[in-house]
Amino acid sequence: MARLRIALISNPKSTGNLAQLPRIRAFCAEHPDIFHYEVEQASQIGEAMRTIARIDPAVLAINGGDGTVQAVLTELHNGGHFGTAAPPVAVLPSGKTNLIALDLGVQGDPVDALEKLLAIARADMSPHLVARELISLSGGETGIKPVIGMFMGGAGLADIMLYCRERVYPLGLPNSISHFITAVAVVLAQVFRLRASFLPPEPMPLSISVRREGAITARFSFLFVTTLEKLLLSGDFSAHSRGPLKFVAVEQKPVSLLRAFFASMVGRLGRTKLDGVHVEEADEIAIEGESSRVILDGETFRAGVGKPILLRPAQPLSFVRIAA
Repeated sequence: MARLRIALISNPKSTGNLAQLPRIRAFCAEHPDIFHYEVEQASQIGEAMRTIARIDPAVLAINGGDGTVQAVLTELHNGGHFGTAAPPVAVLPSGKTNLIALDLGVQGDPVDALEKLLAIARADMSPHLVARELISLSGGETGIKPVIGMFMGGAGLADIMLYCRERVYPLGLPNSISHFITAVAVVLAQVFRLRASFLPPEPMPLSISVRREGAITARFSFLFVTTLEKLLLSGDFSAHSRGPLKFVAVEQKPVSLLRAFFASMVGRLGRTKLDGVHVEEADEIAIEGESSRVILDGETFRAGVGKPILLRPAQPLSFVRIAA
């Protein structure tokens, strides 16, 4: 029997998998050095990881959206199934949101990506391995145990992401059109300050504490914390090297939004101090507000008054960059 090279975890309920999973199953059936394990809910991931750890694959691949990736990374971090020698992780382009896959250079057809990954796993993988810092999220209203991810959106950005997911995606339109409709709604709500039931809500006040720097309290149109190289806003963090968590917050002021947008377009976000625009790197961030929602890699969590969400660095993992 051929040596096992890849253990693949698939989420059949991921939007991108509705059409692609039969092709992925067929590809795996033709290649005995791929072990394919399907999970339909997060509670099954622990058992999947225990089984995969016994097989000891060269690569752990994830076929699902960012929420599936987050659940697997959390189990890798908290479960201890591989001891100190977790296999490198690869992410296929599936699901509605694929920020993590894009950061690792993965786009297009997931079966093509799996075929490229198999070729990489059969050879010397070292040129394709990259280390990635991870975010540990804990605390909040329900005392969340550490959840691991790479991108957290909060304040107005979380409202926008939820608006797109809950109000626009159900229309059944192509992703590009859904994102365009969301962008128009954002401009109307954030720049022109229009208020209507069919637009994203006004952001709630938040208090953000970047350790050693004190708290910032305001309504924020955009707030994100990430370890990803490919940010939604292109920022320069070289002058703020105080930790691995990249933090950008833009207050709910049309002028601040426009300044942040144009600064990001010319690659100067973070190089010049702008009123209402906060760009930092940190090793710990606390977010507090009344029932304020944040989204970590597609999953929603709530901060509360006196019950902040805490963000800290987690142990880095090795990932496979599939693109050349």
